[in-house]
Amino acid sequence: MAAGRADRDRGQVAIEFVGMVPLILLIVAAVWECVLIGYAFSLAGNAADEAARAGAVKGAAACDAAAREHIGEAWNLQVVCEESGDIYRARVTLAVPVFYPGLNFGAIDGTGGASMEKEGK
Repeated sequence: MAAGRADRDRGQVAIEFVGMVPLILLIVAAVWECVLIGYAFSLAGNAADEAARAGAVKGAAACDAAAREHIGEAWNLQVVCEESGDIYRARVTLAVPVFYPGLNFGAIDGTGGASMEKEGK
């Protein structure tokens, strides 16, 4: 009886594997999307901090250039630089990527601020 049962179970592992492949791929895609979203938050925050620091020293043109320095065009970067009293503020908005930068939905904001400074001469 045991030999007959073993013959009926042949190929079971292959069938279970084929059934699980779509679920495994879906989980990998979800994890990858979470990694991209986290990376976008990191990029936006860093770009805003660098932009605010450059703007506090050299003005709006330097603020915009500093924000765009390390971020590619695929992220659809938008920068807003402004003075607010003694603080120079920068707000960076990046498009949220779907699987890779360039295919986007939504947006992520990063903000930064720096104390106003004047360059020494």
